[in-house]
Amino acid sequence: MKTTDTPPSGPSGTPSDADAAKIPAQRTGTVSKGSAAPAKSSEGRVLNVFSHGMLVLWAIMVVLPLFWAVMSSFKTDSDIFNTPWSLPSSLNFDSWGRAWSQAHMSEYFLNTILVVGGSLTGTLVLGSMAAYVLARFEFPGNRFIYFLFVGGMSFPIMLALVPLFYVMDNMGLLNTIHGLIAVYIAYSLPFTVFFLTSFFRTLPTSVAEASIIDGASHTRTFFQVMLPMAKPGLISVGIFNFLGQWNQYMLPTVLNTDPEKRVLAQGLVELAASQGYKGDYSGLFAGLVIAMLPVLAAYMIFQRQVVSGLTAGALK
Repeated sequence: MKTTDTPPSGPSGTPSDADAAKIPAQRTGTVSKGSAAPAKSSEGRVLNVFSHGMLVLWAIMVVLPLFWAVMSSFKTDSDIFNTPWSLPSSLNFDSWGRAWSQAHMSEYFLNTILVVGGSLTGTLVLGSMAAYVLARFEFPGNRFIYFLFVGGMSFPIMLALVPLFYVMDNMGLLNTIHGLIAVYIAYSLPFTVFFLTSFFRTLPTSVAEASIIDGASHTRTFFQVMLPMAKPGLISVGIFNFLGQWNQYMLPTVLNTDPEKRVLAQGLVELAASQGYKGDYSGLFAGLVIAMLPVLAAYMIFQRQVVSGLTAGALK
């Protein structure tokens, strides 16, 4: 017969002296185990303060130069040199007028809007169509084409400048707006297809199947059903492409040497050289602010869509 190690109890069923001696020890053990919670919470608070401190420091490092450039654009040249860190005594808009008209920033701005607007539209349309096919249809060579786009992201653009120049020259596309648009589209397609392929895979297939059953063609299903559902991803990749194409300098410098068709990045370099020799630093700061305002405005308007588009690809 198997015996247990249960300690004997008293005649009236109450715990014995041995059991009574164990109760304080058990309570002591319980308290000692719970004492680790305050230590963990204190470590979490220290880590939280450290992470927030680093974020505040990073925000100051990013915002302070932008604020100083905006502030200097409203100053005179003497105020910039005498009191560089003080607020402007009065808003001076003459520097903005000089940068916009005399430095031809208006022409560069218009050329940039034409190039970036056309290339961004073409990139999103072609990239979304290619990504949808690669994400939804299985056919021989599907993975090969996908990895071909992925490999395009790792190809240095500097290695393609010389052959690209001769190709554009033979096709008569040098120093043209539409030629620069075509190059921007080809430059932005690999990342766009890579990003949107993962996004289209997260969308429900039942909606597309129901549309096909109702008699819609694949083209109509894509443009009227799937493309509106991919709006967060399109906005996210559109913002990234907008930033890259708006600030692009190397491609227009090589392929666009006509002074009348320069884009904003080329105009800023010309402005820095000309205004630096003239000593018109307030006009130079005004030109810098004019160039960065559309980028800041685009991100502030579509900030939530960018975050939702980035996180949607991880939720499946």
